[in-house]
Amino acid sequence: MKIDNSVAAVVTGGASGLGEGTARRLAAEGAKVAIFDMNEERGQAVAAELGGVFAKVNVADAESVKAGFEIARAAHGQERVLVNCAGIGWAEKTARRSSSGDVVMHQLDKFQLVVNINLVGSFNCAALSAAGMLTLDPDASGRGVIVNTASVAAQDGQIGQVAYSASKGGIYGMTLPMARDLAREGVRVNTILPGFFETPIYKQMPPEVKVNLASHLQFPQRFGTPEEYADLVNFMVSNDYINAECVRLDAGARMPPK
Repeated sequence: MKIDNSVAAVVTGGASGLGEGTARRLAAEGAKVAIFDMNEERGQAVAAELGGVFAKVNVADAESVKAGFEIARAAHGQERVLVNCAGIGWAEKTARRSSSGDVVMHQLDKFQLVVNINLVGSFNCAALSAAGMLTLDPDASGRGVIVNTASVAAQDGQIGQVAYSASKGGIYGMTLPMARDLAREGVRVNTILPGFFETPIYKQMPPEVKVNLASHLQFPQRFGTPEEYADLVNFMVSNDYINAECVRLDAGARMPPK
């Protein structure tokens, strides 16, 4: 699909990190970009800078997502590109002993929250976007492209990542069947599995922690940038022959248990 000013795009989590990098890249290519995020102040600022539109959207809430798409489509028309970057992390063991010796299990509500935002939210945004794409007339590139964001934790989940890995593993697992579901309609679906990237979460880490994490990378031994993530999004949208793929973007990292 050629990205130009005839293409409308929606980026969830577009106010910061990987989502912001993606929104900026798509806008630079000419696309009309709508940003979904919970950070209204930052989202409004980025959207205004890009000449786009912002909608305050909680991807775990179906009505919020529906309202967000209505705002985006009223401004730009039906999107042909959806990039799901919204997500959260959580670290907690399945069960553990406390310092006092008591046995403590993973908080079920936290597990459900992570899965609802990362997995269910990604699915709902993708399904609603795909339903809208099906109303479009296809061109040589089909009707649309969906790019989801999983994580290397989908394959290399570490100690304490059971909720996060489960949610990202679900995104990994739904890529092929979703692509098959939408193939006849000319909608492609791909997933990126990023490793360590310079996002707000990692920027808050102490330098020594980042050095330790980077030691697990092959080359280059540094965190990735949102621009490098956006490069892969751009490729997945622009290259009509890439479909149903899950691509690690991680400098060759293979994560140890902890």
